[in-house]
Amino acid sequence: MLSSHRLKVLLEVFRTGSIAGAAKSLRLSPSAVSHQLARLEEEAGVGLVERAAHSLRLTAAGHRLAGRAQEVLDLIESAEKDLLAQARADAGQLRIGFFASAGYRLLPMALSSFTARHPGVELDLVLGQPHELLPDVERGELDVLVVFEHALDPWKAPKGVEVVHLFDEPQLLVMPLGHPAGHRSRVRLTDLADEPWITTFGTETPVSVLERAGALEGMTPTIRCRSDHYEVTLGLVRAGLGVALVPSLGVQGAAGIQVCQVEGPKLYRRVGAALRPTNPNPALRAFADYLRDASARLSVTLR
Repeated sequence: MLSSHRLKVLLEVFRTGSIAGAAKSLRLSPSAVSHQLARLEEEAGVGLVERAAHSLRLTAAGHRLAGRAQEVLDLIESAEKDLLAQARADAGQLRIGFFASAGYRLLPMALSSFTARHPGVELDLVLGQPHELLPDVERGELDVLVVFEHALDPWKAPKGVEVVHLFDEPQLLVMPLGHPAGHRSRVRLTDLADEPWITTFGTETPVSVLERAGALEGMTPTIRCRSDHYEVTLGLVRAGLGVALVPSLGVQGAAGIQVCQVEGPKLYRRVGAALRPTNPNPALRAFADYLRDASARLSVTLR
């Protein structure tokens, strides 16, 4: 019989690539992790790791077992929840991660309906960028993460994590009041090539979506400031310090600015929900329905 605790140790060694990394993640000593691995090898009857003086790697059998460990741990968690009578969506805990502009309207819309129907579910809400919080979904520390992915700056979800598409959100051109382009329904990036721009950072590099789109149009924008906080971006635009591309969720209800659609290649981002399909939390399934409903209602209002 394989120990679930030792399977978790093996899984963390696989994820972190070292005994030291697994020990830090599990809050154990390195010697305790080594001991648990040795006991797991005895239980499995096959070598799972190859040890060298300054390194460690999993054997083929170790890789196969680590690949199934999360499924086993999820099944055990599901059985434990059943035994503790927590297999109802109106009890237990739901851990939700989200990016800032999803917290303006999308998440409140979904949660207001969800909590009215399931007031007994304890909510744990975590704010952060998708690339920062995706490892928490992979480790099971978050049940669901509301994410975005720019069409011009894609990323790949970790193994075992599925991203359910909710809607596509257009990028909008944001200008100060009285800007000459404000009366037009659509503007091309190249029409504002000489303007100073307020933009963001990229997901894994400093290159923003604006710069990627500009390069496709043969334009190199002049960057005055970079910020991943749309309140800062809108404040600078409102003060007349530049123009900006901001996703629709980021300008909801904003005053003192002009907004119009912008023509350009792939100037939108995909909003979705990242989760582990094997997650047994019954509250997650109920919340996902409310999130899809809120997304459908909100996407109609986005320009």
